[in-house]
Amino acid sequence: MSASDFEQVKNTFQKALDDWSHMQKTSGDEGAEWAERFEQHFYEMVEKLKFWYEQLEPKPPSYDELEAMPEIEEIQEQLPGPLLLNFLTELEDIYDGVEKKSFD
Repeated sequence: MSASDFEQVKNTFQKALDDWSHMQKTSGDEGAEWAERFEQHFYEMVEKLKFWYEQLEPKPPSYDELEAMPEIEEIQEQLPGPLLLNFLTELEDIYDGVEKKSFD
């Protein structure tokens, strides 16, 4: 696994944070556009995170150890409070190997 794999996670995460920031400052149609962008970038980041996790050798032996990894803590520290539960749910699904189907 290369460090650049996690860099891709961080880059996409930054886009999602930027979208979140714009979304908080807008309303109506403009706010809806930022919300869509945010959702797209958030789930793109989750996919990149899943790819990164799948490349880890060895994998953390427990979910708690995955959550305590410096890379994961770095993301959690930057997440706006309302997004933390969503992120942790996605992280747990990645750890558990849950496959998601997109309905977009």
